Amino acid sequence: MSGTALVTGVTGQDGGYLVEQLAGSGWSVHGVVRPGEALPEALWALGEAVVLHEADLLDHTAMRQVLAAASPDAVFNLAGLSSVAESWDQPVLAARVNGLAVAFLLDLVWRRQEATGHAVRFLQASSAEIFSGAEQAPQNESTEVSPRSPYGAAKAYAHHLVQVYRARGLHAVSTILYNHESPRRPPTFVTRKITQAVAAIAEGQQRSLVLGNLAARRDWGWAPEYVDAMVRALQHSSADDYIIATGRSHSVEDFVAAAFARVGIQDWRALVSVDPALHRPADAVELVGDASRARDRLGWSADLDFADIVGRMVDHDRALLQRGRR
Repeated sequence: MSGTALVTGVTGQDGGYLVEQLAGSGWSVHGVVRPGEALPEALWALGEAVVLHEADLLDHTAMRQVLAAASPDAVFNLAGLSSVAESWDQPVLAARVNGLAVAFLLDLVWRRQEATGHAVRFLQASSAEIFSGAEQAPQNESTEVSPRSPYGAAKAYAHHLVQVYRARGLHAVSTILYNHESPRRPPTFVTRKITQAVAAIAEGQQRSLVLGNLAARRDWGWAPEYVDAMVRALQHSSADDYIIATGRSHSVEDFVAAAFARVGIQDWRALVSVDPALHRPADAVELVGDASRARDRLGWSADLDFADIVGRMVDHDRALLQRGRR
């Protein structure tokens, strides 16, 4: 399948990888950016392969104009507040951007499809945080939705809306993404904070690393692979919900150990301290996903292992420091 795709959130980690994959597969790609938003280097590098539109997702009129201009065959909604921690500081913003904006967009897409007779497929980037209160592990698509943060609650609302519009006749897909990383992950995330700090310690530019809950466990995958799962899910003949995960969980401490191992430091504990103030108000104990449906129906699997994911991020951050020193 190819055609015209409209992607929101193109300046984020997943958005950049997605537009690269779509453009490389013959899609005509349009992206939505906030007015005045700075563009990352990866997006600049695509040049004319991506047509950019400035619009606020909460501006119904502006988004209607973007849809009319792009006339997409598929809409990938990757935009939103991406930090669980930030959602505790700005719960109303999380509700508006991660929830209400999705309602706006689904309604616009459905109404455009009804008015023009042109079928449009829709994909929502959902999150494992909708299961953060779940007692069972691993979680699957039938696990009860039970968020424990403003971020998770807003994502849960959007997740349910996708199912509502699917029942209404829209080809609406939800990919429930578990944690996925890459060198493009912003340093506001604990994973990139770790790899940047370890790289700096290895280069003699930093002495220590301060973290919060080392026991928190997550299912960490490789972002480009998860973007590929999104494309597969949207292109499948029937719309459904898909968990995208590795099926293996690791603790934050495991992530730290793997990062230090990459730079040859085994005895790292004296270099790391814990600050209770960095703990989240309500942190999920373990999030690990069962991606059997994605494997069986989409032919998708997570291939890059945990140590390689961490190692590639550390290598990237160390190379940046060495390049800067030169």
